[in-house]
Amino acid sequence: MTPAAWHDRPASEALTGLDSSRQGLAQAEAERRLARHGANRLPPPRRRGPLQRFLLQFHNVLIYVLLAAGAVTVLLGHWLDSGVIFGVVVINAFVGFVQEGKAEHALEAIRKMLSPAALVLRDGQRHSLPAEQLVPGDIVFLASGDRVPADLRLIDVKGLKIEEAALTGESLPVEKQAAAVPGNAELGDRASMAWSGTLVTYGQGTGVVTATGAATEIGRISTLLAEVQTLSTPLLRQMSGFSQWLTWVILAIAGLAFGFGILVRDYAVGDMFIAAVGLAVAAIPEGLPAVMTITLAIGVQRMARRRAIVRRLPAVEALGAVTVICTDKTGTLTRNEMTVQRLLTAGHSYDVSGVGYAPHGGFSLADKDAPVAEHPELLDVARAGLLCNDAVLHRSGDDWQLAGDPTEGALVTLAMKAGLEAAFELEALPRVDIIPFESQHRFMATLHHDHAGHALIYLKGAPESVLELCRWQREAGEARPLDLAAWQPRLSAAANAGMRLLALAVREQAAPSTGLNFADVEAGGFTLLAIAGLADPPREESAAAVAACRAAGIRVAMITGDHADTARAIARQIGLSDAPQALTGADLEAMDDARLHEAVAHIDVFARASPEHKLRLVNALQARGEVVAMTGDGINDAPALKRADVGVAMGHKGTEAAKEAAEMVLADDHFATIAAAVEEGRTIYDNLKKAIVFILPTNGGEAAILLAAILLGLTLPITPVQILWVNMVTAVTLALALAFEPAEADIMRRPPRAPAEPLLSGFLVWRTVFVSLLLVAGGLGLFLWETDHGASLAVARSAAVNALVMGEIVYLFNCRRLTAPTCNRAGLAGTPPIWITTVTLLVLQGLFTYLPVMQKLFGVAGLPAASWGRIVLFGLAMYWVVELEKAWLSRQAKSTV
Repeated sequence: MTPAAWHDRPASEALTGLDSSRQGLAQAEAERRLARHGANRLPPPRRRGPLQRFLLQFHNVLIYVLLAAGAVTVLLGHWLDSGVIFGVVVINAFVGFVQEGKAEHALEAIRKMLSPAALVLRDGQRHSLPAEQLVPGDIVFLASGDRVPADLRLIDVKGLKIEEAALTGESLPVEKQAAAVPGNAELGDRASMAWSGTLVTYGQGTGVVTATGAATEIGRISTLLAEVQTLSTPLLRQMSGFSQWLTWVILAIAGLAFGFGILVRDYAVGDMFIAAVGLAVAAIPEGLPAVMTITLAIGVQRMARRRAIVRRLPAVEALGAVTVICTDKTGTLTRNEMTVQRLLTAGHSYDVSGVGYAPHGGFSLADKDAPVAEHPELLDVARAGLLCNDAVLHRSGDDWQLAGDPTEGALVTLAMKAGLEAAFELEALPRVDIIPFESQHRFMATLHHDHAGHALIYLKGAPESVLELCRWQREAGEARPLDLAAWQPRLSAAANAGMRLLALAVREQAAPSTGLNFADVEAGGFTLLAIAGLADPPREESAAAVAACRAAGIRVAMITGDHADTARAIARQIGLSDAPQALTGADLEAMDDARLHEAVAHIDVFARASPEHKLRLVNALQARGEVVAMTGDGINDAPALKRADVGVAMGHKGTEAAKEAAEMVLADDHFATIAAAVEEGRTIYDNLKKAIVFILPTNGGEAAILLAAILLGLTLPITPVQILWVNMVTAVTLALALAFEPAEADIMRRPPRAPAEPLLSGFLVWRTVFVSLLLVAGGLGLFLWETDHGASLAVARSAAVNALVMGEIVYLFNCRRLTAPTCNRAGLAGTPPIWITTVTLLVLQGLFTYLPVMQKLFGVAGLPAASWGRIVLFGLAMYWVVELEKAWLSRQAKSTV
């Protein structure tokens, strides 16, 4: 019998089925079962040593391209270039080794949530044992504050409530019962079960162990997490294909040029081999991987300043491609802090402002402020909620921390908003006795005496239970007969709004009493003070963040373990939809993959979702070609976080399992930070694209000069070592300056880029060819000009090299905007990195051209002023030609819309 099958069987049948009894197992039998089932712990993953983990950091297509480029430069003896490239590789690997947690860390985080000890009945006696020694059939005792040590079928409960948010997404502690529940109940509705790793917040209970270790629900998630395959990011997938394609094309062109030079132009084999190598070196963008890696690293720093901590470098770029954000509700869109949002009295319906446990907010009627001094009934309601209560709030810095039940914490906050102070009220009306909340009667009652000897019984609980005990209702300061017919539609409206309802009542007694029993309460005669509507409200910034995402063409879908009504209410409040549809876990179970793929295209709310459901939904969206970001904070979110293109965990209240499974952690738990991270991701991709649009044409121009010389049978206008110099001083300096470019104004008004958009787009092919031809015209043209006018080969080559560098400098300014003009103040002013690299490059070119040792190394010579004038004129002409090309492309794009 599987662990999931025990909830729908009576407790007595569960004991029989597990071959146990209320006296517990005999020690000898427990030892036999321990040998058969194994220890109650999750199986550890296969460990990888530090060296293996470090070497795995090199298992990345970006790193492979870097290593290949480094190897080429080593073979050519260009040690400085090699040092730069290999330095980037090592730094990247070190950062990855330190920052990236692998799958075993997520499993370790889950294992840490298991209880270290348990109170167990063995041989009829209670023993405190290490939780690892529990076996199926053991009888375990639970009390407030305990962590459940294994999956249990409850056999006795007394006011037992268990916090299951991390496992099921349920925002409130779940009331437990010993009675069986229907077999088709979702995980969060199996009130007769207690799950390993969850936390007892109230009451006591006894249960029989049904599953231990990997067989528990938390163990099942651990196994599921280990089986999930992590996806590569869109850029890495594109780069993998692009680098292979580019490598073969370059080798083919170099090979054809080699054959053409020997067979048609009668070049010597040695000379032609050097020319072919130079062509390949010129065409291979060895600086591109380094620029990409450094750009991503800069993006990590930018995101950290905006409270988004990136754990895996390539995830930075993937954010810019996100088309759907699947978000958990509890703790992500909401605060995971219950709040009284509405107070229904006999005569009024008060709205309560403020969210969470912080006592900031007040009361209003019909959108007008309702001061407590003018509405004394609010004080009576707040006092009842404060005194019939066991929760305590305390301040820690700017945060308010709760000790106790979240519902009771919300009532304490309500009292503080009304201006009441707990210590004063408890001194004025000290508690004499209490009937704690139990699921059988669904209310809590406390007895209080004032200092004049009068007695008060405060009552709070489920409306249906409290209303049965009420005869009166407080109205305009007087007790009037209870009007149930008037209350029912008001209660239904509040419940339909996704609120949890709690009734508050009081009964005055003239004679003092020393105790409180059920007979006292069940005698009735209470006066209903109010019905409180509670909810875990959305974070104040959630609606704005959702709107920002939708404006950017990003769909937001809510996937939660909470109830469908609550999920729909939150969806309406944050603007997902005015009338959101919701599918439950049961609905998903009934769907095959084809129907699910259709459903995820138009439904944005999914409730009562298990970890498998969340994982299946992410898979369904990805099957439709979506790039999915998944947010969450619980263990139940971890498998989907790992599977998503970008997993985003909550850093403040998120579980360690969620953080370790995610690529990114939000330090402030704000959903709004995701929108900021998407903006940064898009900016980073823009800058990467600008770097690619800069590097490929400049490398293409260098290669095309050599190819043109070979085809025309000319002396090479630029040598391989001169090409390496140009690559070294421009590709990883000028292109890197583009990594610092700020976001363009419309970055969050564009739709997400298509996931299938090729890296080598039609625009990039055109721009590469167009700019390459311009660079050929300038470099080869000035080389031929100098030779035709009697200059030496060294001077002519010096002019060609400097023409290439000048062309690349001006083209850098063109690339600050891919299609928008830069011939304006903002475009020409540039950013500090642009001017720093430009000035640095001009200094380096001066040394290259005039320093004797450099002239000897690279075979160049000093240039006269007239040559520099022609080089500058070429640069200016090239800048304006590219600007005209951009204007023409813009007009073409508008005419086709």
